[in-house]
Amino acid sequence: MPAPAKSGQALFLGLELATDQLRATLVDENLDLVGVEAVDFDTELSEYQTSGGIFTTPGDAYTTPVDMWVKALDFLLEKVSRNHEVARIKAIGGAAQPALVWWKSSPIPTFPPLDSRLPLHSQLSPNTFSLPNTPVAQDTFSHSHALSLEAALGGPDHMAARVGTSANSSLIAAQLLRVREGSPETWARTGRVQIASAFLASLVSGTWVGMSEAEACGTGMWVYASGGQGHWDDEVIELVAGSREDARRVRTWLGDVDISGGGRRIGTVSRYLVDRYGFDPDTILSSFTADYLSTYLSMVPLPSDAVLSFGPMDLLLTSAPHYLPTRLYNVFPHPAQDVSEKRKYITMLTSRNADVPRALVRDMYTKSWSAFDRLISVVPPGGSIGLDDKLFSFWLLQGDSFPLSHVKGIYRFETGVKVNEFRDLRANPRCLVESQALSFRVRWARMAATGVLGAAAGRARGTGNLVTSGSSAAPSPGPGQQRTSTPLGVSPAAPTAASSLGLTFDPYDSSSLPARLLTTGAAINFPSVAALVSELFNAPVFVPSTQLDSAQVTPHRNAPATGFPGRAALGGAYVARWVWGKERGAGRGSFEEEVRRLLGKRWVASGGAPLRTNVNAPAPVPAGSGASTPYGGGFAATVFEEEDEDALEQLERLGGDAFGEGEMAEARRLRTTTASTAAGTTSSAASGGPSTAYTTPDLGGAAASPGGTAAAGESGAPANLAPVTALPTGEAEMQIGLGKVAEPDVDAFMAYAAIVPEYCRLEGMLVKALV
Repeated sequence: MPAPAKSGQALFLGLELATDQLRATLVDENLDLVGVEAVDFDTELSEYQTSGGIFTTPGDAYTTPVDMWVKALDFLLEKVSRNHEVARIKAIGGAAQPALVWWKSSPIPTFPPLDSRLPLHSQLSPNTFSLPNTPVAQDTFSHSHALSLEAALGGPDHMAARVGTSANSSLIAAQLLRVREGSPETWARTGRVQIASAFLASLVSGTWVGMSEAEACGTGMWVYASGGQGHWDDEVIELVAGSREDARRVRTWLGDVDISGGGRRIGTVSRYLVDRYGFDPDTILSSFTADYLSTYLSMVPLPSDAVLSFGPMDLLLTSAPHYLPTRLYNVFPHPAQDVSEKRKYITMLTSRNADVPRALVRDMYTKSWSAFDRLISVVPPGGSIGLDDKLFSFWLLQGDSFPLSHVKGIYRFETGVKVNEFRDLRANPRCLVESQALSFRVRWARMAATGVLGAAAGRARGTGNLVTSGSSAAPSPGPGQQRTSTPLGVSPAAPTAASSLGLTFDPYDSSSLPARLLTTGAAINFPSVAALVSELFNAPVFVPSTQLDSAQVTPHRNAPATGFPGRAALGGAYVARWVWGKERGAGRGSFEEEVRRLLGKRWVASGGAPLRTNVNAPAPVPAGSGASTPYGGGFAATVFEEEDEDALEQLERLGGDAFGEGEMAEARRLRTTTASTAAGTTSSAASGGPSTAYTTPDLGGAAASPGGTAAAGESGAPANLAPVTALPTGEAEMQIGLGKVAEPDVDAFMAYAAIVPEYCRLEGMLVKALV
């Protein structure tokens, strides 16, 4: 049993409907972790035969049974009520993956009545839903429908100006169009559609709950206007529905949108939860939102920060003072703000080609994730030690965001020429991860140039009157290298060349880049990836302490280990606490200000004790973590045991002589120093958890060296890589549960800046179909 909270203290519940699990996280009034529960779809609901919580079919279809979500909520509420005092839960928040639930027409006038003597699953049978298996975020089967809708609205620029977003596969508008054209019988029997977060909130409240405006802005049908004047675009809905009569039906299906900003209650728990599980009837519900927005909230970022999330899709989010939609990014109203606040927004860059290409490259060129990580660490930046022969690769397995929405395939370039394969196979892992990070680096700069981030973007925004002790903006290039006195889009060294390459930014100027990168997801558990990202953005990289400790148990999974909270669930619990405090007149300032105040108060009261990262988590084990993607039996299901040196020797035999053995050894020595981590003020050590690094689960053999990673080849014996661990971290970051895992290197940043123009040139060739 988890340790009970202080007698009588209020508790706050966060729910998270993820791809592979339904999770619950409980925190107390000081935001300390009290409880963690989860229902794993594959193992606890094995009768549905999902893999990573989804069904995959040949092509781009990824779906999940809605009926499974309902049954999982039964299981989860049983666990929560059995292990915790639910009567002390005062507020519930939540989040869900982007997906759509299709209800049949029969129960629509009111939410179906529920009998507390029976489980939800027996009352909301599969026949309740007109589309039993609904597409999830990874699904790209609607991509062509999104592109056709974009064309009908005049192209990506016109569409973004009108409805706030250009074409992407997750658009609700595209999914509606796909069902109307491909499944008219489903269309005919539908009576309501709900986004997954609103569906989850409706199950908890027992009433119909509308989607938040933050999510409405991502549907492709909502016209945002400040002051609560946003509305559905009837003409776009008519395009989707095919006729004026069906457009009226779709408008009814969508229901009302919550335009309150997320700073107030949206209802209370249902009588069903009160009678069946013992919830307090006055338990309030705060606004539910998308999982990526809730994860962002849980990190409590400053205006100068960016939140980088690695997973099935990679996401880069940051705050913005303006609503300025373009085809370059998505922009949403902040999901937790009071109506009295000055409106604020969140911009997001996405990449669909994320975990799957990483898993493919792992399987094609190595035998394990540890060898994949090692190759990123030892191969030189750009895949080559030369200055003019850098390697680039683009793994575009699914239709992606602008400008690559029409590009699909695997493309490699060596000395500026397209090749079928690199001469040295060892370059593939590093070049893949570099291309993924470079894409975000370039797209961030283009986004900043639009002005959406304000006159001063990134670290130039500063932190206002919020002080971060022990950590500051990463250093920019030194004298003679920084170019802050020139316009954002032009380098004084070669303005004509920059313009001809289409650059709208100076790649050597880091002032508009984020001051800190707050990161989540399995990929950042690798020291080499943390170092690479830090170098590319010239910024320190931080990881939540919950993930740092969870990675010691299962470093290759995006889902947290047993007993560790999901970040989106934690964000939901934080929002619930914030809304409850506001209703009691105790809230002070914005959501972020209130969370920092509460965590700072807790820090002082506890004498500087780190936040609790888990509840009854199992001890770390050296084997059996599973995959780093949610696809279960897909690319990364099999786990191999091997020694890193064997993998590298095998690749050396395959890789030719692109760089010699002496050069390889030198690169290995240099890169390992950058990528390795040192034991610092880690949350795990302070909380009684493991104080030394543990080997990644796919390796056997020698144990990792305490406090870091031994460089292969330095001791003459094979050495196992450990998951990333924390460096010495400032007090301000430790208060909110962050650990620093990588420091920037100005020289490395300048080296990457030099190859940005070539990356942009090659990307342009792909966009124009010239290769």
